[in-house]
Amino acid sequence: MKHFIIIIFSGLFISIWNIGCSRKTADISMPVQELESFSSSGEADLPDRWWTVFESEMLNNLVDSALSSNLDLRTAWYRLQEARAIERREKSSFFPRINAFGNAETSSGDDIPGSSDQFSAGLSASYEVDLWGRIRSAARAQEFRTQASFLDYQTMALTISSEVAFAWFELQESRLQVDIATEQFEINQRMVDLLRSRFGNGQTNYADVLRQERLLESTREQMLIAESRAQVVENRLQVLIGNPPKKNSGFEKANLPVLPPLPETGIPSDLVKRRPDVVSQFNLLRAADRDRASAISSQFPRLSLSASLNSSSDNADDLFDNWVRSFAGNLMAPLFYGGERRAEADRAEAVKNQRLYEYSQSVLIAFREVEDALVREKKQKQRVESLKKQLKLARDAYDQIRRSYLNGMGNYLDVLTALEEEQRLQREIMAGRLTLLEYRISLYRALAGGFETEEINQEQ
Repeated sequence: MKHFIIIIFSGLFISIWNIGCSRKTADISMPVQELESFSSSGEADLPDRWWTVFESEMLNNLVDSALSSNLDLRTAWYRLQEARAIERREKSSFFPRINAFGNAETSSGDDIPGSSDQFSAGLSASYEVDLWGRIRSAARAQEFRTQASFLDYQTMALTISSEVAFAWFELQESRLQVDIATEQFEINQRMVDLLRSRFGNGQTNYADVLRQERLLESTREQMLIAESRAQVVENRLQVLIGNPPKKNSGFEKANLPVLPPLPETGIPSDLVKRRPDVVSQFNLLRAADRDRASAISSQFPRLSLSASLNSSSDNADDLFDNWVRSFAGNLMAPLFYGGERRAEADRAEAVKNQRLYEYSQSVLIAFREVEDALVREKKQKQRVESLKKQLKLARDAYDQIRRSYLNGMGNYLDVLTALEEEQRLQREIMAGRLTLLEYRISLYRALAGGFETEEINQEQ
């Protein structure tokens, strides 16, 4: 008993001492140069729940519904629960394994008079002393993977919120396109009626009537396209909030919002620490480093301790009267495995290097997404302003050409061309406003960090 206690305490002392001496995570140096600052920045603060800056109660409700009911997000949540369960399983190796057993056996035969009974019961325990930090490294690696899984869940929440926001604005834009097409259809119908009247009076030829009717049908086509797109976007929005598509969604109609002030982009190094997808890659890198340490430690000797307490008797009443205790310590050193454990350590080293470059790539992508959103928004603003100027010029030109035609000067083909150009620019300006909102959503998504969801709040 004394020897066993000495072995136990010696093993525990060595294990605790090696916690501090186990291999540490290596300093991580990215193979890419970090960005010092972004090309431009605003001054507005960006809240965690970034979609609230649009000040749309309906949008806020839709995002909240998606964050609580979206099926992809729920799948990500249960992947996180799976990772947490694996972490608990890995950490169970810190504790001894204790088993209880019992056995009852009866033997009889032609050569044995009567029968023979045998009963046994007892406890057994085993424990591996973590001499080189192998178990601790494996558990730590799973901790990092669990953190990465949590960050992946937050990344999915960000993605869902941005998809809902864009789908909401796209729905409003497609409905406004229906209104524009309807108004243009009415204008073109009046022009058809006017030309038919002029044809009846001999003031124009029938080709002009046919050209105008072609534009009328083209406008009808634009109306059908916009109506179809509106229904498809409604279906997408329903699925995003966890509902099946239905014909009458009940989504209210609204105008496209004015673009909020440009947010402060901050320091690129802060973005790397804030974005959940980038931090997730960093945690996977740290997990790979701990896996490497565990693989290296598996090449060293292992010390395991075991103890048992059992009793046996041929009479059940006397089963617990006589106990036998046993204690053992086992030291096993791997001598020859054909290079298996060295190969595993090399594999872990290769995986770590993979994760390093994946993390570095995610940092570059994060920087690129911010810069892309900034330059696209800047140029899209200029494009929308250019379209507005073109529309004003097209309207002025149409008015001039139309008056000249009605006064008997010029031909109707010029009128038709000017009218078609004006109507095309009206549709393009509305589409350009949607694109501008899409680029702003991309900027918010690129700058945003994680935020709490209903599941996280309930867990806390």
